[in-house]
Amino acid sequence: MHWLYLGVAILFETIGTTALKASDGMTRLGPALIVVAAYILSFWLLALVLRVIPVGVAYAIWAGLGICLIAGIGWVLFGQRLDMPALIGIGLIIAGIVVINLFSKTVGH
Repeated sequence: MHWLYLGVAILFETIGTTALKASDGMTRLGPALIVVAAYILSFWLLALVLRVIPVGVAYAIWAGLGICLIAGIGWVLFGQRLDMPALIGIGLIIAGIVVINLFSKTVGH
């Protein structure tokens, strides 16, 4: 169940960060309320995950996947371009998450 919580926490973090961009510096009430609600839910779920998964591993996965998802959302929704170094960096983040999940003994499967 902790992996599901982590996935949903990442989803809410991604929603919150997307709404943060849409809030125009927290000047638009609707997106600003989504930011607050999504971050509260994300951190609450992450806190539940930390009961089972070590903080360094959970945070690396949460932050890493969040970065990759937000980069993709920025590209698709906001027209933000990703150059080759950015794409390589995102690929390395994904590779790091895969290595943690496949080879780390600190992650309980």
